[in-house]
Amino acid sequence: MTDMQGKQRRRCLTIVLAFLIATSLWVMGDQSQRVAHAVPLENNGVGLKPALGWSSWSFIRHDPTAAKIEAQADAMKHSGLARVGFQYINVDDFWYECPGSQGPNVDQYGRWVTDPTRFPGSGTTDGIQVVARYVHRDGLKFGLYVTPGISKQAVAENTPIEGTTYHADDIATTTSEKNYNCKGMVGIDYTKPGAQEFINSWADEFASWGVDYLKIDGVGVSDIPDIQAWSAALRQTGRPIHLELSNSLSIADAATWAQYSNGWRTGGDIECYRCESGGSSYPLTSWSSVQSRFNQVANWQPYGGPGGFNDYDSLELGNGSNDGLTPAERQTQMSLWALGASPLILGTDLTNLDPTDLHYLKNTAVLAVDQDAIDASRIVNTSTQQVFAKTEHNGNVIVGLFNLTTEPEVISTTASALGLPAGTYYFLNDLWNHQTTETAGVISANVPAHGVALYRIRTDKNPSEVPPNATLALTGLSTVTAHQAVTATESFTDNGALPTREVKLDLDAPSGWSVKPTSPTKFEVVGSGQTVQATFQVVAPEPTQLFQSNILTGSARYSWSRERSLRLSVSETVTTSMPVQPPYQTFSSATDAPASFAESGQQFGISGAGPDLYTTSDTYSAIYLKSAVGNASTIETEVVSQQNMAGYARAGIMVRNNISGVGSTPEGVLLFESPSGGFQLEWDNNGGNYINSVTPPNGTIPESLPVWLKLVKNGSTFTGYYSSDGTTWNTVGTATVPGQASTQDAGMFMLSHVSGTPGQVTFQGFSVQ
Repeated sequence: MTDMQGKQRRRCLTIVLAFLIATSLWVMGDQSQRVAHAVPLENNGVGLKPALGWSSWSFIRHDPTAAKIEAQADAMKHSGLARVGFQYINVDDFWYECPGSQGPNVDQYGRWVTDPTRFPGSGTTDGIQVVARYVHRDGLKFGLYVTPGISKQAVAENTPIEGTTYHADDIATTTSEKNYNCKGMVGIDYTKPGAQEFINSWADEFASWGVDYLKIDGVGVSDIPDIQAWSAALRQTGRPIHLELSNSLSIADAATWAQYSNGWRTGGDIECYRCESGGSSYPLTSWSSVQSRFNQVANWQPYGGPGGFNDYDSLELGNGSNDGLTPAERQTQMSLWALGASPLILGTDLTNLDPTDLHYLKNTAVLAVDQDAIDASRIVNTSTQQVFAKTEHNGNVIVGLFNLTTEPEVISTTASALGLPAGTYYFLNDLWNHQTTETAGVISANVPAHGVALYRIRTDKNPSEVPPNATLALTGLSTVTAHQAVTATESFTDNGALPTREVKLDLDAPSGWSVKPTSPTKFEVVGSGQTVQATFQVVAPEPTQLFQSNILTGSARYSWSRERSLRLSVSETVTTSMPVQPPYQTFSSATDAPASFAESGQQFGISGAGPDLYTTSDTYSAIYLKSAVGNASTIETEVVSQQNMAGYARAGIMVRNNISGVGSTPEGVLLFESPSGGFQLEWDNNGGNYINSVTPPNGTIPESLPVWLKLVKNGSTFTGYYSSDGTTWNTVGTATVPGQASTQDAGMFMLSHVSGTPGQVTFQGFSVQ
């Protein structure tokens, strides 16, 4: 071969390589993805796909031990999770000795020391290394946790830096670094000789222990030099070690996180720390925590890809109701994380797996969506629905239709909106229900409350191979009062290219309910794109309790071109209540979910949502008496019980000039119990339209139920009391409140403090004297 021939061949190879790279970037998504993937990515040999594994933080949290970690590893292996790709067993914080705010204990080279009471060693083998070997014997990989900087104890002892003539004091600054629990870390000046060598020695130790994954927590923009140093240090060990950054990373520096790490937390912790009960970590999360990730997935979409991924925090699936999510919400979390190509790091107890959750986690069709390493784009963004989609390398489109409301809703998009070619038909493979249907172009599903429909879509020329896609909606049953007729409407839509035939609509209700059709329910043919409706008069019997939940199911039976009989159904949980009687009135400003009210004898019930009732937020639901309070009055009630009330939810007594005058009249006074706040008094201190003052501080007087509450008004002075028996009273606080009328409304109120998620409170008796 001549020199000229060699040059020409090398030039051809260069052109081909450039074409292949450009093509791969094109199929990965939209313009924003192509721009993002032009930045350098971490090239440490790991992180080509999102990591699948488990972390100790959510469930074990402050008390990791060798036995607990080994038990989780065994459970991952024997549950079958390892077989579908889950591989990392990660120890989070609290693995090292922490005597106090002076910082972690250190070894002779200034590195953290393993806590031998939690992770006992074996001879000269460190306790962490013992556990790492155990995890490896299970065929899994092992992860560990660290924070930026150097321990104050290393600086105080001026420990030498291994392999150098330098010491801790030569590289340390006086700036505090974030170590959330132990504290006592200070910064490192990486311009100083010995700084990189210190991190290298620490990385070498981790590599010698068998660490495969390292999480650096407490990372901020000021820690970029730390991340650069750790990235270089891990590479120089010669061991492939995944580097993960946490938490709430700056999106302005996304290119830097991508260049030096394999993953980065885009937000705060997903755990619901204020929801926990009974001294456990349960419930692990909440719907509001999951819902907050929709914007993160959309905003960070351009920055993830092979080598480094956007991390939306732990996947809280595995422990059933202890997850803190409904089954539909668990599918939503896993679907959203998969569409966003996020690491799937479980936070649950693998030794106590819920069978339904395990079935979700082993859904290889959904896992494949995550492992395609492509970040989805948001194409619909409203307060009630979200739609995310991405195109895979084979041309398939993955789309998630998300329902943010508390009722089943039909969510739709179109093939053209997803970038699919026109002039063809489309097969929809439902990745959760494992059913395939065809559509002429409408991508639609009836999605349960806080749920998702996740489709894989491909084009096809022959729609007759599978049934037409159809949706069935049931409306009109959001609130039902005993003995009062309501109209329920069923709507059946054929989204397919082919017609449906012999469509029959029905509505099934529990025994004792009355359901009567008020329109035709049978339709011989429903053409492509057509909708038919049937209406039913529904009357509920008197419930046996204040609120009684029943399931009503709408169904559609139909056939298609191959004469196969199909059934489509949609169920709705309907809460029936006993009607509130005069002189009591009801009101709700919590429009994020329907409110319900009930009265039976001396018992009252309120079901409602509402995110907050403080400063600019004024959301609540109330049963009240109009103009019942004068200049000198005493209001009493008993809070008997509550459900789905967590964190800073509130339930108690409200006094206001006009309880229905939200945001337009002086706010007034609240006396309440709160799971996290305790017993508190809140008021408006300047005659404005919102609550802005509270006493005592959160958690000062822990709440317990049942409890009696008493609010005494004397002119503009209000004093709140609580009692465990209705006889002996303890003071909550006193406030002087301007702008209060001589005659005011008084009532029982509540809010769930979780937008879109109703809580329920039962009161016993209500009096104004």
